[in-house]
Amino acid sequence: MSTLLIKNARCVATLDHSNPSLAQELKGVSIFIRDQRIAFIGPDAELPGDARAADETIDARHYLVMPGLVNTHHHMYQSLTRAIPEVQNAELFSWLRGLYPIWSGLTPEMVQVSTQVAMAELLLSGCTTSSDHLYLYPNGVRLDDSIEAAREIGMRFCATRGSMSVGQSQGGLPPDSVVEREDFILKDTQRLIERYHDASFGSMLNVAVAPCSPFSVSRDLMRESALLARSHGVRMHTHLAENDHDLAYSREKFNCTPTQYAQELGWLGPDVWHAHCVKLDDEGISLFAATRTGVAHCPCSNMRLASGIAPIRRMLDAGVPVGLGVDGCASNDAAHMVNEARQALLLARVGRAMQPPEMREGRTFFGCDLGPAEMTARDALSLATRGGAQVLGRADIGHLAVGMCADLAIFDLDTLGFAGGAVHDPVGALLLCASPQAAYTVVNGKVVVRDGQITTVDLGPLLERHNALALQLAQMAR
Repeated sequence: MSTLLIKNARCVATLDHSNPSLAQELKGVSIFIRDQRIAFIGPDAELPGDARAADETIDARHYLVMPGLVNTHHHMYQSLTRAIPEVQNAELFSWLRGLYPIWSGLTPEMVQVSTQVAMAELLLSGCTTSSDHLYLYPNGVRLDDSIEAAREIGMRFCATRGSMSVGQSQGGLPPDSVVEREDFILKDTQRLIERYHDASFGSMLNVAVAPCSPFSVSRDLMRESALLARSHGVRMHTHLAENDHDLAYSREKFNCTPTQYAQELGWLGPDVWHAHCVKLDDEGISLFAATRTGVAHCPCSNMRLASGIAPIRRMLDAGVPVGLGVDGCASNDAAHMVNEARQALLLARVGRAMQPPEMREGRTFFGCDLGPAEMTARDALSLATRGGAQVLGRADIGHLAVGMCADLAIFDLDTLGFAGGAVHDPVGALLLCASPQAAYTVVNGKVVVRDGQITTVDLGPLLERHNALALQLAQMAR
């Protein structure tokens, strides 16, 4: 039996909306973890007897403690192609065309190393659970490579078996050299589900079915993927309505909107989540809300690729489940979940400011908008925790309560970036001040970041090998 005590925290943000007494931030309380579960949250004087002899005690007098952040969309292999000069100023389709030839050189080692680098960055930002959308499998690459990397570094993982089957010769976007046969895609996806998927409470590994996008797979593969996923009770993921070109492609090829296309093929429902949805229209929002279809909101990537501002406030007000995603390391170009939440907050407010005055709620005085904010810091943190858990279909993570999985992010409030902010509002300061690294990150009761350092892998040699592989990958394509 392993035990961990988080003692006398300056502030604990539980995000436990089901319990009114814990929904607000708590001051000076302790959290006791026993066997990977939260066993106690409350005053130090009321701790259970075995808490005094915990295997490890963290003095949290200067710390903000909150649920581990949940990342709902990523392409971790892309950490090898950050800031590639040829595509620094490109939008989505030209960005992809520029990178596909480079990514065709991926090897199993490259996927393993890049996955651990991406996960290390996430863990250091307080993220404890992440999905990853791997849809390229050249040179013997398998999703197993990502799964093994996650196991070693200690991140809770939703591994999605991505796929591309429609190359340029058939009217798709990717070159023919990086697409796969559809019969093999389905067979391999079934293998992965049967070998790895764990649906139990506290599972460290889920597998999801994830055809890449409407412009890289066929109608048949979309339908068959949905049937396969639902026959095994696993979730479904793809990209949808990311930018104007995405909309134009759907209208030209399918004579419908992306949401109508998804509906036709069985890709709406509480077991589905779509990445981006920047161009989701009113009909699309209504359909997503009615079917409880989830959205992975990726604000940094949407800005980086000039895709636009997703209508997140309208989605939330309609009842659409929304989580946050950092998206690919080459379209962000970072994997810092606190910063992603900060950008979601700021971008929502920019989007509000761009609306015509008559569309804004509230009133004005001397031209100053006095209406409610489009998004608050706590709204954004809820997206990054509870929202992400809901989108990934997890009822065991996303907030802090007795019986929940022991996934926590712990931040030092006595640092330069919080000066003058945390004294007023430690929770709001997390997003309104400079985005910090986590002092501690706890996954499934295990400390995987301690004093700002990864404990599960030797980061120095990992980064050295990663950078060598990044150069090798780029040089092979030139």
